[in-house]
Amino acid sequence: MKDKSKVAGGVARANALTKAERSAIARRAALARHNKDLPKAIAEGVLPLGDAMLTCAVLDDVDNTRVLTQEGFLTSIGRAGKAKGGEGATVDGMPAFLRAKNLERFISKELVASTTPIEFIPRKGPGYQGRAFGYRATLLPGVCWVYQDALMAGKLLPSQEHVGEACRALLKALTNHAIDDLVDQATGFEDMRKMAAIYKILDACVAQEKLPWVKMFDIDFYRHIYRLNGWPFDPENTARPGIIGTWTNDIYDRLAPGIRGELHSRVRRNAQGKPTQKLTQYLTPEEGKPRLKELLEGVKVVMRLSRDWKDFQVKLDEIYPRFGDTLLLPFTSGLDRIRQVP
Repeated sequence: MKDKSKVAGGVARANALTKAERSAIARRAALARHNKDLPKAIAEGVLPLGDAMLTCAVLDDVDNTRVLTQEGFLTSIGRAGKAKGGEGATVDGMPAFLRAKNLERFISKELVASTTPIEFIPRKGPGYQGRAFGYRATLLPGVCWVYQDALMAGKLLPSQEHVGEACRALLKALTNHAIDDLVDQATGFEDMRKMAAIYKILDACVAQEKLPWVKMFDIDFYRHIYRLNGWPFDPENTARPGIIGTWTNDIYDRLAPGIRGELHSRVRRNAQGKPTQKLTQYLTPEEGKPRLKELLEGVKVVMRLSRDWKDFQVKLDEIYPRFGDTLLLPFTSGLDRIRQVP
């Protein structure tokens, strides 16, 4: 049961509020409920396109919709940046910048279907705040072609000619570029997609739990190392120079991006920090072990074709180059979300 004094205090505070204050509180609560259903921006940036600078974003919906903010969109085609007088609203399913009668013959049904503004929550500081409106990025070239076709047909009104010229300039800037790809580059989402692909590989290759040990680096692998370095080889002696461990780790760097670090994060270590388990015990039998086995077979072929260790290193770098050491990009705080990017 609630404390009666607290309830009474709450009622007193509510009664003390003015009508305007109560209305503002109710509006904020309604917006908060509404915001829960809106897509959020997971990447933002500014896209330079010709002389225009378009604020753009990638949303966290199923399609990772690329959007250009309404203000940037309108400014880029020569319209008022602020959606004044219903500029951004639709009438009969058509936004103001396509509503003129002289443009009707140049507008396809597919273009009309893509003109609905998208409301989303922009990314600001450490969290999501406020709301913004935008259009699908693919709408921009579509609108530009409407004005370009009308301009070439001599159907633009004098008041529309500056929009036609702006659209022509944008089309030149868009030549040979997909607008979604440009948005991905401007927002950094392109890197996020690459990271998602890397994590997909790691999830397939690296097991969460230790698996039974199976020998992967066989005797031939070590025999070739000794031969290429001019060392005498005793197959019965399992004590090997420490540098061979470094060279073995180097093989993992050629298997998949970041996989060596991922494996090292799984294995148990002793008080001195040395691994007490084999990295191969955390390779999945479905993807990880077959990939390593295939790589090792190729590496041993390179070894057979090499005269000495230096020659082998040159050939190995050419045929099986290392993946970059920089696995984690500036998105480390959102790794779970990046893993889900298609």
